[in-house]
Amino acid sequence: QNYPNPFNPSTTIRYAIPEDGVVTLKVYNIAGQEVATLVNEQKSAGKYEVTFDAKNAIGSSLASGVYFYRVKVGSYSETKKMVLIR
Repeated sequence: QNYPNPFNPSTTIRYAIPEDGVVTLKVYNIAGQEVATLVNEQKSAGKYEVTFDAKNAIGSSLASGVYFYRVKVGSYSETKKMVLIR
């Protein structure tokens, strides 16, 4: 899970992957639209963390609201909720 949650202006997302492979960690808005890709690279199984600064792919600040992040590697996928308060 990310911390702090709710957050402003940034949050740290800790995640663990069970297998080696290409890992993606993407952030989506409440409508399911992708707003940011934080990780898209080959990684070994293990624990990691990444900071999310509440900005979209083009660097604009996101509005307050509920967002989801999804970690995927191989057949493994996990989705969690986070709340941005401006």
